[in-house]
Amino acid sequence: QVQLVESGGGSVQAGGSLRLSCAVSGVSYSGFCMGWFRQVPGKERGGVARISADGTTTYADSVKGRFVISKDSAKNTLYLQMNALKPGDTAMYYCAAAGFKSCRYAPWPTDFAYWGQGTQVTVSS
Repeated sequence: QVQLVESGGGSVQAGGSLRLSCAVSGVSYSGFCMGWFRQVPGKERGGVARISADGTTTYADSVKGRFVISKDSAKNTLYLQMNALKPGDTAMYYCAAAGFKSCRYAPWPTDFAYWGQGTQVTVSS
């Protein structure tokens, strides 16, 4: 059974940093497209960053240059380093895994089959 467990969320002031982690079990995630998404109440879940099996990364325009997605194959863990945080980054953050090696085939949240429970990130001004 595939399980994804996020951690690392919390409250931080604008300009600060946080690193989110996503521990994956039940599958060797390194062979799949993995992604981070975020959602605020009343809005649709949106993509933040994706990483394909070959390490290719993509980012939402709103986080380019501030966030970095990475993975540690030895630990089967996905990360999201978030720097220069803004109040607009406040959201519940989710990690997810798609059944494709390349994220080119997973442009939408509905393309991701497995999801974690989420971790809250709150950025105050």
